[in-house]
Amino acid sequence: MGGDLRLAIHDLRAGGRFVRKSYIVYRKWLRLCLAMALCLLSLTPAPAEQRFPPPDFSETQHQLPATTTPAARADWLQFADVAVLAGCLALATWLVHRRRSRRGLVWLGLFSLLYFGFWRHGCVCSIGAPQNIALGLFDAGYAVPLSVTAFFALPLGFALFAGRTFCAAVCPHGALQDLVLLKPRRVPPWLEHALGLLPFIFLGAGVWLATTGGIFLFCHYDPFVPLFRFGGRSAMVLTGIALLLLGTVIGRPYCRFACPYGALLKLASVVAKWRVRTTPDVCTQCRLCEHSCPYGALREPEAGAAHPLALPRDRWRLGWTLAALPLLVAAGVGLGDRLSGPAANLHPEVALARQLVAQADTPPPVVAMTPAELALARAQVNPAAIRERGAALERQVRVGGWIFGAWLGLVIGGKLVSLALRRNRTDYEPDRGACVACARCFNYCPQELARQGLGPMSNGVVSTGG
Repeated sequence: MGGDLRLAIHDLRAGGRFVRKSYIVYRKWLRLCLAMALCLLSLTPAPAEQRFPPPDFSETQHQLPATTTPAARADWLQFADVAVLAGCLALATWLVHRRRSRRGLVWLGLFSLLYFGFWRHGCVCSIGAPQNIALGLFDAGYAVPLSVTAFFALPLGFALFAGRTFCAAVCPHGALQDLVLLKPRRVPPWLEHALGLLPFIFLGAGVWLATTGGIFLFCHYDPFVPLFRFGGRSAMVLTGIALLLLGTVIGRPYCRFACPYGALLKLASVVAKWRVRTTPDVCTQCRLCEHSCPYGALREPEAGAAHPLALPRDRWRLGWTLAALPLLVAAGVGLGDRLSGPAANLHPEVALARQLVAQADTPPPVVAMTPAELALARAQVNPAAIRERGAALERQVRVGGWIFGAWLGLVIGGKLVSLALRRNRTDYEPDRGACVACARCFNYCPQELARQGLGPMSNGVVSTGG
């Protein structure tokens, strides 16, 4: 026996003895994914540059104070992080699509949790990387380290080929939530669809604020990084603990209803070349896997051809959702315009310019000043430049607010259109975008048990090939 493992399983729904080659023996995707990873790893990681270099104090005795933030990691350590990420992605992809091993994914998830979570303290992480990429695209003075670019691009590249294998066992956030899941409960479909919009809204808001340099929203409201670092803001520590408690009965609540990077992976995996399949070959409609997925990703079969009497109703529903799409976009633009004012105040330069205008006629205090009062006093030396810079940033935030509002309308309208479409689904299979490739559903399938040599080998199910 040499080469690939061959598995032949008969289609019980067919009248004869129809046999086709198993899906799991196709292996060209692995070479493509590894080639993509090697191309990225062949580049040398570039360290980030300071946006505002410190002043020169060579003529005085002043010494710069020691900072509380850690220094940038050495180039070879950044390269090591990227290499570990690429290796874990390749291994997770092999475990999901080739090996189909839930146990292997559990062990890989434990390693990722220890390395990317507790050892690397959750940073650099792929979840926060879109903010750096967005700021680097719109601010020429901001240099994005190559390691951050790799953490952003590698999981997306794998998702385009093999689905969300990053979520399966590489992301420490997902691995942590996967470990605490004890007794999962199903979320009602209407609530699942509604909450599923939140990651896309969070993604749009985070990119909008990052492009203006105001705030890195994803990092500021990350509930698990404070747990990885054993310290942080009390509100986020409590939020992380609450999500873990909720995660004992609701599968991966943060991944499904909050993670902005998961929204990007969902879009990429929808068009993935190789999708996750519950059965290794063909579905026999046994329905044993129907309730196996704790993440609401397993979809029931849907008839492709509708009843003639139902066609007018379906067409009318699709028609009004398409007609409502531009109205939703216009409403979103208006909402984004109204949100641009408070959002602009998050930028320190805009806040300083507004405070300068509000206290133009107020003399500075003669007593000891707070840091905010000291910054305001220094800004009064050249108030025109501060106001001009603040006004330019406010205009930039307003334009970004319009784009964010349009994105918000597209997200809601796209969800309504997707619910109005009729799909031709004949098997019980995971949804391409919602599936996190956890491999839980595999062992519920009799065809998979037959492939492993664990199930009954009767009733037309035959396993061959070693």
